[in-house]
Amino acid sequence: MLVIASDIHLVDGTCAKSISPSAFHLFADRLCESAYQASWRRDNTYRPIDGIDIILMGDILDPLHSTRWLDTKPGDANYVRPWTNPHSDVYVSKLREVTQAVIGTNAEALKALKDVTHPGAITIPPSINGQPDFAAQTQIPVPVRIHYTIGNHDWYYHLPGEQFDEIRKDIIGAMGLGNPANMFPYEIDEYEPMQDLCERHQVFFRHGDYYDKFNFDKDKGRDVGTLGDALAMEVVNRFPIAVQNELGSDLPEGILKSLRRIANVRPLLAAPLWIETQIQKHADSSALEDQLKEIWDRICDEFLALDFVRRANKPFKFDTVDALNLAIKISNRTSFHTISELVNWVRSRTSGDEISYAAHALNEPAIQKKEARFVVYGHTHFHEIVPLDVYSNMSDPESQVYINSGTWHSYYAIAAKNYARSHQPDEFVPYQSMTYVTFYKDDERGGHGFESWSGTFA
Repeated sequence: MLVIASDIHLVDGTCAKSISPSAFHLFADRLCESAYQASWRRDNTYRPIDGIDIILMGDILDPLHSTRWLDTKPGDANYVRPWTNPHSDVYVSKLREVTQAVIGTNAEALKALKDVTHPGAITIPPSINGQPDFAAQTQIPVPVRIHYTIGNHDWYYHLPGEQFDEIRKDIIGAMGLGNPANMFPYEIDEYEPMQDLCERHQVFFRHGDYYDKFNFDKDKGRDVGTLGDALAMEVVNRFPIAVQNELGSDLPEGILKSLRRIANVRPLLAAPLWIETQIQKHADSSALEDQLKEIWDRICDEFLALDFVRRANKPFKFDTVDALNLAIKISNRTSFHTISELVNWVRSRTSGDEISYAAHALNEPAIQKKEARFVVYGHTHFHEIVPLDVYSNMSDPESQVYINSGTWHSYYAIAAKNYARSHQPDEFVPYQSMTYVTFYKDDERGGHGFESWSGTFA
């Protein structure tokens, strides 16, 4: 039995907020129930399964959304950001600091996850004559193994080297992972035990950032920072700090707390629109809006002037940096609200408009070669199940399905309707969501291929 979850985004509390630890306790309870159900076989007999493997498929810990990175500025001798030199001691020290803060802030949630790996944590009844023996005094323990793979918010844990091995050891200890200290893979074929596990369950997966050029550079690979990192750090993380430092006691009650939730806004480029809606809700003040616009524009200017961002700007070509320049700056517009008219256009320039990645799944070699029945992506936070194909395998037809693993996350999603001309403030819908997918091999769960469970509350 194989379980996949992604995009949990556990943060250190300086930006946004992690999902409640209760989600992890619920998950542990559901694992026990799933192990029992998986032990029922195709011939309607009961035979306990031999174990559960859990793949945490990227963006699990989220060291990107932390203001701890912002204690230095360009020009400082110890200047460090996620995209600066990862071989420097200051980089390793900062990543360790942020990682330990994330682990400490989410201690209860991580302990609940680690506890399921303890011997005897998950137990089911033994079998007697092909049926569960509920009267048995001794239950059957089901071993649980957890494997960590990385995405675009935790890619730092993919960096090679003994210093990063020490950081990975901290994560392994906190979460009860089965990974070796030198291997938090990005691709399946980087880690042979994971490749074997996926082959046995006929699953192919990748985080999904691979198809988002704003958050992944196919030429440079996964061990480098991206424009998405820089925008999150230098604009989204910095803005609430700058507002507090400059306006402080002049701010209406509640607005600063709302501004700190920018990191939970989807899509990220809609952050200016989020700011405008919070002004309408908490202040309805044109003077405050002007002050916030001034702070926002200054921060955006500093972001666009970063050497890292400027180097990404390709001469004589309209590219992602040019699109960002048009979208995030608001000084030449009358209000934050006009940004909504540009959001969809900018996302189309950066590949961020793709809510569904099903078309990419169709082109995966594992699907085309009939080596996998299931393709799983994360990254978009948009849970979906899309049938891809049906083909004949001997006498039985086999289906191929794309599944997005969704998220365990609190977020504010921009509404599909464009309110730009109606000037209504409620353009974001708040949710907390939890989704995971379970795959079965051979005749587990009566021969079923997979199940997907998703819960959402608002």
